[in-house]
Amino acid sequence: MNKPKIAEVIVVEGRYDKNTLAQAVDATILDVGGFSVFNDGQKLALLRRLAETRGVVIFTDPDGAGFAIRGHLKGALPKDRVKHAYAPDVYGKEKRKRRGGREGKLGVEGLPPEVLIESLRRAGATFAGEEAIPHGEPITKADMLDAGLVGDGSSTRRARLVKELDLPEHLSANALLEVLNLLLTREAFLETYCQAKQNEV
Repeated sequence: MNKPKIAEVIVVEGRYDKNTLAQAVDATILDVGGFSVFNDGQKLALLRRLAETRGVVIFTDPDGAGFAIRGHLKGALPKDRVKHAYAPDVYGKEKRKRRGGREGKLGVEGLPPEVLIESLRRAGATFAGEEAIPHGEPITKADMLDAGLVGDGSSTRRARLVKELDLPEHLSANALLEVLNLLLTREAFLETYCQAKQNEV
């Protein structure tokens, strides 16, 4: 299989994630050593430099620990130089482990190549030889409000949308907005989700 080449540096939690991803894509992949990154100023400094020069794609596991590491990196790196790849919630256990994780979800290391590549594509990673798709007017927080995805009683609708789009359940409203802007045009979003809310009434 010809591995797609990706321009940005991909940041993952651990070495097993790195090994799995390296079999799927041709890219510079850096593992942060899990929670040790919280106390590793040198690694964060390196990540900042890589973000400025190459751009980075953060690709952590879809569980609480993965989102904690993602949140820490998001706060430490320049926002305009970071993209976020989200693995879908797939339940199971990695082959090398006796027991699955606490939430029972597969991490990056347990996912097949096509799922990893699709997650990177949805994140807006730069694939060599492919042109970026122009996206037009962005979806806004106000659009999400109109669709009932923020505000009172929005959590059920948001959970339904996250499941429909095959995204991890831990996504915050702000993270969901970022992902929606990668996956949908504003027109498609308004037509599908604002219309769906009006039909509920």
